[in-house]
Amino acid sequence: MGEQNTVKFPQEVVEEYASLGVDLPALFSAGHLGTRMGIEIKEASAERVVGTMPVEGNTQPYGLLHGGASAVLAETLGSVGSMLHGGPGKIAVGVDLNCTHHRGLSSGIVTGVATPVHRGRSTATYEVVISDEQDRRVCSARLTCLLRYA
Repeated sequence: MGEQNTVKFPQEVVEEYASLGVDLPALFSAGHLGTRMGIEIKEASAERVVGTMPVEGNTQPYGLLHGGASAVLAETLGSVGSMLHGGPGKIAVGVDLNCTHHRGLSSGIVTGVATPVHRGRSTATYEVVISDEQDRRVCSARLTCLLRYA
């Protein structure tokens, strides 16, 4: 846990940020909290962000995946999509997060997939579906980010 895989950004996005002097793959990580939780971003674009997180180490006292851990995964993935939608001149700040937890898990890896519901000039909303290794839905989340000028 804690070792980050290389984030897969579309080449044109990497080049756009590089032209502004920003090494996007080097800059982006899941952040300190995401790193402690073992979040790994596997794919990232404004159209789709995919990430994984282990259940182990992210459980509540009964040994089940903590709902807050699912919320962290959802907000991380939705924020990355929002940031990429906003482009290099804007930052994405989460303003609303809703999570519905469908089933408990005591082991394995969960995968979250964030897809846009709305992409505007000042806000972006992403639906995040978190599933277990048998592709059963564990959590449904929706994140809205404010897009502010950097």
